[in-house]
Amino acid sequence: MSEEAGLVRLVEDDAALMAAQVQGLRLRGFAVEPFAAAEPALAGLGPDWPGVILSDVRMPGMDGLDFARAVRALDPELPVILLTGHGDVEMAVQALKGGAYDFLTKPVGGDLLEATLRRALATRRLVLENRALREAAPSAEQDLPGHSAAILRLREAAERVAEASLDTLITGGSGAGKERLARYLHRLGPRRARPFVHVNCAAIAPERFDAELLGVAGGRGPRSIGRIERAHRGLLFLDEIDALPLDLQARLLNVIETRELWPVGAEAARPVDLWVVASTRADLPALVAQGRFRADLRYRLGGVVLHVPPLAERREDVGPLFRHFAQGAAARIGRPVPPLTPALKAHLESHDWPGNLRELAQFAERHVMEIALEGAAPDDLRPLSELVADYEAALIRDALRQAQGNATLAMERLKLPRKTFYDKLSRHGIVPRDFRAG
Repeated sequence: MSEEAGLVRLVEDDAALMAAQVQGLRLRGFAVEPFAAAEPALAGLGPDWPGVILSDVRMPGMDGLDFARAVRALDPELPVILLTGHGDVEMAVQALKGGAYDFLTKPVGGDLLEATLRRALATRRLVLENRALREAAPSAEQDLPGHSAAILRLREAAERVAEASLDTLITGGSGAGKERLARYLHRLGPRRARPFVHVNCAAIAPERFDAELLGVAGGRGPRSIGRIERAHRGLLFLDEIDALPLDLQARLLNVIETRELWPVGAEAARPVDLWVVASTRADLPALVAQGRFRADLRYRLGGVVLHVPPLAERREDVGPLFRHFAQGAAARIGRPVPPLTPALKAHLESHDWPGNLRELAQFAERHVMEIALEGAAPDDLRPLSELVADYEAALIRDALRQAQGNATLAMERLKLPRKTFYDKLSRHGIVPRDFRAG
C-alpha cells in the first residue's frame, strides 16, 4: 500500500457502492471514515478536523447539498466534494455557490477522484497550517506592546514593511524594543515559518567573523553552517550593527548586496535568500561623518527606517505596559500580582524610564517578587510629604497629557486656580509644552 494520502470522510447511503468506494480509496492510500447518512457524519467536524469530505448528493433525510451547508456552518474552509449520478448542471452550480469544494459526476474515474481528493487535502493542510501560525504568533500587545499614537503608527508602518519583506534599519534607545520590533516584522511577514536569526554584532570577535557568520565549507574537517546561511529564506537580524569594525562592515555589505556568501574553504559562492533587518542605538550619520561607519552600508540598510520611541515620549503606555509585564512575570513564577499602591503609581508616572521597556519589565518583575528598588527606601519609610508630592506631580502630568499640553484645559480638569496650578508646575519642574503633540 502507498503512503497514506490523508483522511477522507465518505458519506454514501448505498451499502454496495459504499464498500467499493472504501476499498478503492484505501488501496490508493487514503484513510477512510465511512458513514451511511449525513447527520451522523457531522459529528466531530470543526475547525481542527484535518480531513476532507466526499459525499453523495441524493440521500434520504439530509441530502448532500444540505449536508455541505451544515459543514460550511461548522467550518467554511473545510472542503466538501459532492458526487451525483444524475449529472445535474443546475445542482452542480447550486452546490458550488453553497460552498462545495468540487462536484463530480458518477461514475468517476479513480485517477480523477484521487487527484481531486489530494488537491482538497493539500488545501486543507494549508488552511490548518495558517491557522496554527496565527494562533502561535503573539498578539501585537505581546510583541510590540502599547496603545499610544506613536506605537499605533509604528505598528501600521511595520505591517507595510513586513508585507513586502523590505530590508529595514531599526533605530531607538537602549531597551526601547528594537528586537521586539524585528520579531514583530518576522511574525507579520510571509517568512514567519522560516528562521529568525539574531546576530549580536557587538559580541562577535573579529577573528570569529568568518566561522560564525559565513560558516566553514568542510574539506578535510566538518562542515559548519554560518548564521547568515541559517537565515536563508528567513530573517537575518543584525543587532547593534554599528559595533562592527569597518573591514567587517565591508564584508557584510558585500553579502547583503550580492546575496552570496563564501564559507571558509568553499570553491564557489553560495546564494542566500535573505530579509535583512538591522538595529542601532547610535546616530549613524554622525558615525559616518566621523569615519566610524561606512556610508554605503548605511544607505544600503537605511532605505526603510523604523524608529522605536522611548517611553519618555509615550508615557501613556507606562501604566498598561507595567500591568502587561507584571502579569507575565506573575504567570511565569507562579505568584499573584501585588496591588498597585498610590506610591507605586506615582513612581510609574513620574519616573523617566531611561532604560525603556527593559527597565520597566525588570521593575514589574521586582514588584511581583516584592523586592524594593535598589538604593530606594521602602514606601513605608519614605516621608508622607514625598509620597503626596509624587502623586500630585503624576496627576498634573496626566492632566496635561490628556489636554495635549493645554494648561487651561488641564487646570479645568484638576479644578485648580491659575496661580495654584502654576505654583505646582514650578515646584515639580513640569513644563506644559513638553506634552504638546509633535
